[in-house]
Amino acid sequence: MDLYRYRISGALLLAASLLFFAATGAVAAIDGVTGTSFSFTAREGVIANPDGSVIPIWGYANGDQAVQYPGPTLIVNQGATVTVTLTNQLAEPVSILFPGQKVTATGGASGLLTREALPGGASQVTYTFTASHPGTFTYYSGSHSDLQVEMGLVGALIVRPAGYDPQNKATWTAYGDARSAYDTETLFLMTEMDPELHYRAGAGLPADTTGFFPTIWFYNGRAAPDTMAPAGAGWLPNQPYNCLPQAHPGERVLMRIIGGGRDSHPHHTHGNNFELIARDGRLLESAPGASALLVADAPVFGTVPDLAVSNFTQAVIPGATYDTIFTWTGQGLGWDPYGAIDSACTDADHDGKDDVHGRMCHDASCTDTNGDGFDDASKEYCADHGKPFPVRLPGQQDLTFGQFYSGGPFLGSAASLPPGQGGFNPAAGYFFMWHSHNEKELTNNDIFPGGMLTMFLVLPFGTDMP
Repeated sequence: MDLYRYRISGALLLAASLLFFAATGAVAAIDGVTGTSFSFTAREGVIANPDGSVIPIWGYANGDQAVQYPGPTLIVNQGATVTVTLTNQLAEPVSILFPGQKVTATGGASGLLTREALPGGASQVTYTFTASHPGTFTYYSGSHSDLQVEMGLVGALIVRPAGYDPQNKATWTAYGDARSAYDTETLFLMTEMDPELHYRAGAGLPADTTGFFPTIWFYNGRAAPDTMAPAGAGWLPNQPYNCLPQAHPGERVLMRIIGGGRDSHPHHTHGNNFELIARDGRLLESAPGASALLVADAPVFGTVPDLAVSNFTQAVIPGATYDTIFTWTGQGLGWDPYGAIDSACTDADHDGKDDVHGRMCHDASCTDTNGDGFDDASKEYCADHGKPFPVRLPGQQDLTFGQFYSGGPFLGSAASLPPGQGGFNPAAGYFFMWHSHNEKELTNNDIFPGGMLTMFLVLPFGTDMP
């Protein structure tokens, strides 16, 4: 298939992506494959990038499905016995390491770090482990790793805690207790790529990794703006995972961050701080169950482990994993992001909609019975409730409209836009750029914007999420 024919412009892609999410709602869970028994095949493939390049990869394919970059995200339950059987169609031995797991490997041939599947499908290796501890983990090839991980033989492993039920939000935690509870989660598997190494290895030529020089950077196997395209997009057949975090105000967003490549990367959020609650699949706690309330610069509701760290940039080193909690509230803006008080609206259940008419509204109440400064249900910052927007906006003829501007300054409130504008923010949400804090990593072969960049979307009250 000629993947060049399926490239579309960044602007059209971004518009299609956001319209898709507006129609279907935000995605609350991470995409991946579930179960206890998996069959991987290591083989060749290609990926397409927003700059128009098509680059050879080596990847893991799940069963008879397409090879993918990164490998399939394995989502398993705590206590399960997990088996991964590896077949190798590449020209050199391949294996899989599962850091943090006690693995038994059988079959294949002995390798430096674990048993390997020999080339040509001549042998298989089965890796077996018990997922004894919940958390965020990674896996990658333990054979010729300087080249094979670069080529794409890397992926994520998520272990759900005992009692997790995807249909019961009350059970959604990363580590089995309220300190790691979340409302929505997003994976950030960070990798980089040196295309020259890929072209040489893909052509069967020697590839000298000592001259490693990456020029494209990825969240979940995609460079921006493809990060924001729908998961499973047909024009990205070997890159099924997107990266578009979304939440309502006051909700806890779990970021599962993995250093999947060779370089370190600084993952940076906007809006306010996050709380780092775990690293390498272990909670940051001084003793089991030790908790702390959040500090003012990271207004996450509820508790976190007592050794959690508040920050706005997470240094992500190769092979490490990090779990963080982020919440957006609008705290401290000095004005009410929800607009003027609608005295004709009654919202007794605080769902953001009028009890009778069902329209979105902003009523006169801000009920704070626990004294944390926020409305008990909607988590609106009460100190700014009803405060007017601090400036008078100029007329349309004096404004330049950004792609995500809804026409009005308030969350959930769209307004008129000139002809040819609009369509990028149909839910009238707030967008914050989340990205690598290394400037060069925001490009695709020196073309900006690109690389490790996506948008965090604050959805207004009343906008449903699945």
